[in-house]
Amino acid sequence: MKYSLPKLSMYLLSISILLVSASAQANYTKTKYPIVLVHGFSGFNNVGGLIGYFHTIPYNLRRSGAKVYTPSVSAFNSSEARGQQLANYLMTLPESKFNLIGHSQGSPTSRVAASLVPNKVASVTSVNGVNGGSKVADMLLGIVPSGVGQNAIAGILNAAGNLINFFSGSNNPQDALASANALSTQGTMQLNQALGNKGISSNNCSSISENVNINGYNIKMFSWSGDRVFTNFFDFTDGFLGATSLAFGFEQNDGLVSTCSSKLGKVISTSYKTNHVDAINHLFGVRGWTNPVSLYRSQANRLKNKNL
Repeated sequence: MKYSLPKLSMYLLSISILLVSASAQANYTKTKYPIVLVHGFSGFNNVGGLIGYFHTIPYNLRRSGAKVYTPSVSAFNSSEARGQQLANYLMTLPESKFNLIGHSQGSPTSRVAASLVPNKVASVTSVNGVNGGSKVADMLLGIVPSGVGQNAIAGILNAAGNLINFFSGSNNPQDALASANALSTQGTMQLNQALGNKGISSNNCSSISENVNINGYNIKMFSWSGDRVFTNFFDFTDGFLGATSLAFGFEQNDGLVSTCSSKLGKVISTSYKTNHVDAINHLFGVRGWTNPVSLYRSQANRLKNKNL
């Protein structure tokens, strides 16, 4: 088969474009610094090497070039304790800096770690994070009487946390009561003040600059969240979130956190069609219209383009 010079040129150009496109796709999530996915309340890295807290998200980041770590901190504990554990973990890794992406309580956990080892953190991204407290925690602390009642429930959750330790191969201390207090509005406000309100707007409900200075280190901060409770008829966790969402009245929320409370640094969006569980691609990928995997991939690419 013979090609004229113009046709051959077009053919070679097409091949070049395809090769460049394939290369770009292969490196779409290849950030300068590794990504650390930080689980939230009652979470884990994986159970028995089979069930991951972030389901297929680590794989979908790695397949396009990202290096991803999934540490395990206490399933139930204060954000300060979990943040110290995360900071200790980061110090054991060989890389110079990391991009922390925290879901739910994973956000304040990441912010605490950033305050402890700011030299090791390039960015903090909050996903449906509890940055302004949760009215669900407020309600539970108000309903359950202090003393024997709270201690009994805390004992059950601590036992669950120890079971998570067993199946995930961890040995993290559990303190469910400290976790509940940390996630309450009052507890979160106290933490924010202790951290100098870094990344938090003055009215706690607006987007601010992505550039946050912590002890002389510029750390980028971002956030996104969803504003749906019921997203899929086949996901039984939607029923649970429907019940917990009653704590918010008419305030927009994802079932466990209000969209206002979820904001940190530069807000990417608070209107994704996801609830609190969808945000980590669970229950095993059963979700609504928004694909949470694409959100993590887009954020990795955003970090890459910022040389992070």
